[in-house]
Amino acid sequence: IPGAISLPMTRNLEGNVFRDSNELRSSFETAGIGEETRVIVHCGSGVNACHNILAMEIAGLGRPDLYVGSWSDWSSSDRPIATGPDPG
Repeated sequence: IPGAISLPMTRNLEGNVFRDSNELRSSFETAGIGEETRVIVHCGSGVNACHNILAMEIAGLGRPDLYVGSWSDWSSSDRPIATGPDPG
């Protein structure tokens, strides 16, 4: 999806639990996401994206939107697709 950045949900964890709120916040801020950033979370089918939504809430960054259809919906349409290192 043009403009999308990849933030794997596993970076939110320390073992089997969420990292503390400060670590999560720092991780999102390093990716360019702050309190005022409009974020729409997606994944392959919309299920794993919920993990990042919860992590953002724990980090005190508010609740982002969820693109429920996610990549499955986007890729089956005639919408543009970005490839390569530049998310477009």
